[in-house]
Amino acid sequence: MFNALVMDKDEESGLASASIKQLSTDDLPHGEVTVAVEYSTVNYKDGLCLSAKGGGLVRNYPHVPGVDYSGTVESSTDDRYKPGDKVVSTGWRVGEAHWGGYAQKANALADWLVPLPDGLNTQQAMAVGTAGFTAMLAVMALEDHGLTPGNGPVLVTGAAGGVGSVATAILSNLGYKVAAVTGRPEAGEYLKSLGATTIVPREDLNETVKRPLESETWAGCVDAVGGEMLARVLGQMKYGASVAAVGLAGGAGLPASVIPFLLRGVNLLGIDSVMQPYENRVRAWQRVATDLPMDKLDAMIQPATLNDLPQLGGDILKGQVKGRVVVDVNA
Repeated sequence: MFNALVMDKDEESGLASASIKQLSTDDLPHGEVTVAVEYSTVNYKDGLCLSAKGGGLVRNYPHVPGVDYSGTVESSTDDRYKPGDKVVSTGWRVGEAHWGGYAQKANALADWLVPLPDGLNTQQAMAVGTAGFTAMLAVMALEDHGLTPGNGPVLVTGAAGGVGSVATAILSNLGYKVAAVTGRPEAGEYLKSLGATTIVPREDLNETVKRPLESETWAGCVDAVGGEMLARVLGQMKYGASVAAVGLAGGAGLPASVIPFLLRGVNLLGIDSVMQPYENRVRAWQRVATDLPMDKLDAMIQPATLNDLPQLGGDILKGQVKGRVVVDVNA
């Protein structure tokens, strides 16, 4: 028997609620690898899955959320993993369509897992989680399109959030000057501690685009906001620079002009972390282990337990979670 946070749907009201229950391994869905989960985290999608209507992501109840988890292999029918191996799971719609990591045990297909890279423990892996993994994919994409520290400052929008925090720390560690955008003045010192050299108030970039091109300012951008802010930022990019789009906290629309693409050769790079091929996952996690300073990662951590998750799910949907929540599922 083991503990799990289970979402059950009330048939009369049509609304779901969360409670901690004891399950047996017989309750777990089919999988090739059984993992003794040690840690999970809280992403925006987790907040949606924990909501009363499942955020449009959860289709079947009862359901165990938890998009990310790390832990130790207990058993495996796949030759890639053996008992005792440390593994990480992110993406593949785990925690949405499939039972996730808000439990002390999980069953997974072997393709969903990645070996924990040297230099990271399971707690640090969940401080990284999907948010940090996405941040690393964004940095890699910008580098693949020519970004180097000598090109100029890099903008990070939504910088106090999970993706933004890790992106700021990674870019700073790689020698970039990072301009961090936040709507929370109290987050300024936190962002500077991660390596940001400039704090940009959100209102400075949150205006509707008035001119398709502004002064060439940014050599690259990791954008977690989308919407009008992304449209504005596109007009401020240097010639040939790229924006890695990782989120839509500011809206899914893009009220932008094509002029930055045509006259400055700006690139808009879409970053998907859910269905990334295995080889690129391994490459990204290895880069995390070498390029993300562990002292800065540890400073981002907010510890939590399964009992805290319903509240944290609501908080992250309101933009009230700073840094990275690490959930000890055994606490």
